[in-house]
Parts: sequence; structure tokens; C-alpha cells
Amino acid sequence: MVRFNVDPGRTALVIPDMQNCFVAGSHVAAPSGAQVAGRLNRLAAACRGAGIPVVWTRHVVRPDGSTTRLAGQLVPRSPPGSSRTARRPPPCTRSWDVRPGDIVVGKPRFGSFHGTDLEEILRSRGVDTLILGGINTNVCVDTTTREAAVREFQVLFLSHSTANFDLPDGGLGPAGAEELQRAACAVMAFGFAEVLTVDQVLDRIPAVSAV
Repeated sequence: MVRFNVDPGRTALVIPDMQNCFVAGSHVAAPSGAQVAGRLNRLAAACRGAGIPVVWTRHVVRPDGSTTRLAGQLVPRSPPGSSRTARRPPPCTRSWDVRPGDIVVGKPRFGSFHGTDLEEILRSRGVDTLILGGINTNVCVDTTTREAAVREFQVLFLSHSTANFDLPDGGLGPAGAEELQRAACAVMAFGFAEVLTVDQVLDRIPAVSAV
């Protein structure tokens, strides 16, 4: 099984889509969103203390819907896409724990690399290793991990700091959040990332491990 080192000078924490509509209070919120937010906030604090940049990527939709396109047809009732809620998200809560010095990247699609300058930001800092967690596991976090892997970034994928919501019947029967979470993590571990928990990552951050 692969094991990636966490060198603070070459590592970044990337957190996709910790937005209100995905964390709590909407039909596309992950049931465990609040718990995931707490774990990610704890990890983000440790990363800042170790000098590891914290990057929040956020799905944004233009008011005219021009960045929605095919996603709006495929996912007509839920963000990111065509709903009014997606275009005008509610105010951020504490789960969106952006602090001074953090980096925020707006993205027009599920993945955090497509149509953004995320890769340039990371390369300019000499980053080759990413810690990835957020919502939803099998959509935005999964897609971002695949994008990172094909760009030769080493990815540590957080199994308990990612989350899904139940998917309705799309022709093959409904899929529950736990089922989707397990499948997504299994696929990531097979060919795209090392899958581990926040506590396991904390054990590899030198400044944290030494305390």
C-alpha cells in the first residue's frame, strides 16, 4: 500500500465545496456535513501552524447560468447547477472556516482544477502533495482527486472528512450515502490516492507530531 510523506514545504490542504448548501439545511447537504466540517477545521488549523497552505475551492455559478451548461441539464434540481439556491448561496457559517492567509479559488465545474488557476498556485509554491477532503465525496472531491493524480500530484484522500448525500433512482435504483462513500474511497485507494483519516494525516505533519 502506498504511503506519501507530508513535507510542509511541498504540501497543501485542498478543501472543495464546504458551502452551506452542501453542509447542512438543503436537499443536497451531506447528513454528516457538520461533523466533516469540524474535522476539516481542526486539520486546517494544524496545517496553518505547520506552514502548509490551506486552499478552499468553491463552486460558483454566474447569474446568467452560462457556467452551468451540461451540469444544469444532468443535475437540474441540485447545486452545482441551475437552482436559484446555487446561484445565491446562503451566508457562510463557521464550517466555511476561511482565515487570513488562506487561498480561495472559485471553480465553474465539479473539479477544482478545470477552468481555474489552482495548478499554477500550487506549482508556484513548489507543492507536489495534496491533502484532500470536503463535500461531496463522489462528485467534487473525487473529480478533484482524479484531476490532481493525472497532473502527478500525490494525494492523501480523507476517508472521514469527506461526505455524500443519498442519490435518487437514476435508472439503477437509489444509492445511499454510506454505500457511495465506501465505493468512492475504494476507487480512490485503488488508483488515485492514499486513503486515510485526519488523525493519520496529523501524525505525519512534523510540527504536529513533535508536540
